[in-house]
Amino acid sequence: MKTCIFCAIAVGEAPAAIVREWNDALAVRPRSGGVNPGHVFVLPRVHVEDAGTDPEVTAAVMRRAAELMAEHPAANLITSKGAAATQSVYHLHVHVVPQIDDGLPLPWTPQHATRAAQNGTSS
Repeated sequence: MKTCIFCAIAVGEAPAAIVREWNDALAVRPRSGGVNPGHVFVLPRVHVEDAGTDPEVTAAVMRRAAELMAEHPAANLITSKGAAATQSVYHLHVHVVPQIDDGLPLPWTPQHATRAAQNGTSS
């Protein structure tokens, strides 16, 4: 396996802004700053390629993400499997994105349709 940056973060070999730690997972702020200041992602401490690879690990990560979501009145929970679904890092991670009127245009929302119409593209 190639070097996995999320595995390196999980064992403390790569820098990360860790927001919360559990025995089975970590919550980390995206290096880019994310969609908004509350955006974090939860990743397992063990290497699992995506949410479909190991249901038990995925369930544990989702449980930790749910704990974080409970702290917000509104939030999105997002994960991807495969490049066609926008996965870019092949280590399971779940984004917790609090909704703070950030304009995040998810494809099934009115914001997406409005942005697409403004840009002359279809949704």
